[in-house]
Amino acid sequence: MTEVAKDVQDAESELDGPSLWRQRDFMLLWSGQTVSEMGSAVTQIALPLVAVVALKASTFEVGLLTAATTAAFAVIALPAGALVDRGSKRSIMIACDILRLLIIGSIPVAGALGTLTLMQLYIVAITAGVCTVFFDVSYQSYVPSLIRAEYRMDANGKLGATQAFAQLGGPSLGGGLVAAFGAAGAMTADAISYVVSVVSIFGIRTREEPPPARRADETLRSQIADGLRFVVQHKILRRVVACTGTANLFSGMSSALAMIFLIRVLHVRPALTGLLMAGSAIGGIAGGVFAGRLAKKIGSARIIWVSMLVFSAPQVIAAAAWRGWGVLLFPLGWGIAYFAGMVYNVAQLSYRQSVTPPELMGRMNAAVRWVVWGTLPIGSILGGVLGTLIGVRPTLWLAFIGSWAAGWFVFFSPLRHMRNVPQPASEPAPGVTR
Repeated sequence: MTEVAKDVQDAESELDGPSLWRQRDFMLLWSGQTVSEMGSAVTQIALPLVAVVALKASTFEVGLLTAATTAAFAVIALPAGALVDRGSKRSIMIACDILRLLIIGSIPVAGALGTLTLMQLYIVAITAGVCTVFFDVSYQSYVPSLIRAEYRMDANGKLGATQAFAQLGGPSLGGGLVAAFGAAGAMTADAISYVVSVVSIFGIRTREEPPPARRADETLRSQIADGLRFVVQHKILRRVVACTGTANLFSGMSSALAMIFLIRVLHVRPALTGLLMAGSAIGGIAGGVFAGRLAKKIGSARIIWVSMLVFSAPQVIAAAAWRGWGVLLFPLGWGIAYFAGMVYNVAQLSYRQSVTPPELMGRMNAAVRWVVWGTLPIGSILGGVLGTLIGVRPTLWLAFIGSWAAGWFVFFSPLRHMRNVPQPASEPAPGVTR
């Protein structure tokens, strides 16, 4: 092979999808988040188990605790977006991981000392949630600085599959750790995972472009308003936000009642709840892996509403689960919801990253998160209230049906007449990274 031919082959190899596997910075980010997501999945199981099993929390108290984990998105997401656009996203991510290491680590320490209380769980949930707001807004805004637009669906799919894999392995690991060390002790794994995340982010060599200089008359309030105005005035983005926010409202209801349903209605042993939740996460892994391929076949724009209205429809069978073998309906329905939700999230996130100017990326993500995550605590509280008033199972039926129906927001939008997402007009020179 001549040198010219070899150069052409190398260039073509750099432009294909699998080349992401050979991008050092992306692989560092991806691997660090894989470990971190695994630790967070352990906490997702362990935290409500601490409340239910160790502290004998009521149905309403568990719903309130679930709400506390996402309450920060409703309170500080908007200013967080403006602050993220002002500074280094990489530095913010590192600082947030270090703080979450200390915050989550306080639970196993208090458990070992015998001083753990429900109030501490609420405080940990809220403060860790604040760090998660800043980290997630920075994280979603940081990815476009590493990956070109045509590769973002693939990159977001890989990152999404990582989250789903954590949901598969994390609950199983969490269940085993709970059985071995207790629910509070199991959360040590999450604290350690943040150390791995910090090290991986430190190793990234690609540096962000500095944020543009602020105008003299530009205030934090005006920056927040710019982000909100961009989302609200965009005829497709606002429908995406309405769809995601509504789906999350009902998802918050089902998430708040999942443990109660499994332990108190279906009488599943606490150590086995992680296994059931892990089984359902297979759907999320499949969604992350196949999101890019489905988008190419169906259309990167069309897949947004198809995933919600077609793929997610059978999720309602989870509420029909019964004791014995009927318990398997729960992870099956939950897995379908995970699959559809992952495909939807990868597609809508890639769309948002493609249509948003770089200088507005943090504020756009924050404005979207303010709404779509702000509905989660409302849904969690509503789930706790309705679960107490009308029963856990009827509330789950309502939650799953409502989550599916949210897809009509994006169906009745210009997306219905589009097959693919238009690519940005200006992109850097060929290559995966920039």
